[in-house]
Amino acid sequence: MKYIGFNNGVIDAREAVVSALDHGFLYGIGLFETFRTYGGVPFLLERHLKRMAEGCKELGIPFEAEAAHLLDWIKRVMDKNELKEAYIRYTVTAGEDILGLPADDYQKPNHLLYIKALPKVPDKLYSEGKELQLLSLRRNTPEGTVRFKSLHYMNNILAKRELRGYASAANGAEGLMLTAEEFIAEGIVSNIFFIKNNRLYTPDLTTGILPGITREMVLELALSAGLSVEEGTYHWEQLKAADEVFLTNSVQEIVPVTGVWHGDARFTIGTGQCGTITAGLISLYRDRTAIAK
Repeated sequence: MKYIGFNNGVIDAREAVVSALDHGFLYGIGLFETFRTYGGVPFLLERHLKRMAEGCKELGIPFEAEAAHLLDWIKRVMDKNELKEAYIRYTVTAGEDILGLPADDYQKPNHLLYIKALPKVPDKLYSEGKELQLLSLRRNTPEGTVRFKSLHYMNNILAKRELRGYASAANGAEGLMLTAEEFIAEGIVSNIFFIKNNRLYTPDLTTGILPGITREMVLELALSAGLSVEEGTYHWEQLKAADEVFLTNSVQEIVPVTGVWHGDARFTIGTGQCGTITAGLISLYRDRTAIAK
């Protein structure tokens, strides 16, 4: 990543700096969205901008969701980095303000685009799946009425640090956090779903999870395919006994989970391969991305 988008411009990454008085730095006041392109076009951009706008409104950060403007800016940054496809992180920080907590809304936010090549994902990931490690660290409660995709990411970082202490981490396992009440919450960088007796389950937003954009799309696809869907509160034992488990995020899409870990004990999910329903949802999701190109 040689070039970064900064306030509608494109500059050398080494020159991209924000003030020490930016409240994104001082207090973690800011939001970000991560998404990817298909055929050079950002997927579900309008939904990401809607979530960004709703979060900025609660934080008092002025923000206007203009997809056409952002698309042009993204293209300029991609072209400068010589990328045809990209992983994109769009960040909005609160901008400079007083040293202390302001009573009024912010006035001059900073906008940044971090764009890099998509990570290479082996095809076998979608057939053989990945592992999921139960963590002892609990998911913190949301910052507001719902969880923001905010710059305050300490809970996730501490979870990642815990994960690296397990043997499963060597094989690329994702970490799973529970709530303080010991309900299933979400992964470090993913939402979680499981299937039991042909019914699809996922934690409800009241558990404090991030309202994921890919999560939302998967729920829509499942309903359109005639699947029975439930959002609620669930325990680790229910996940461990599931017929199928999968994770979602905007970059890796839908990833099967074929083994779950509690400490050093591993439990196989289903047949140990991607399940039939998960495979069907992966196919539906990819059909949807093809339409968006």
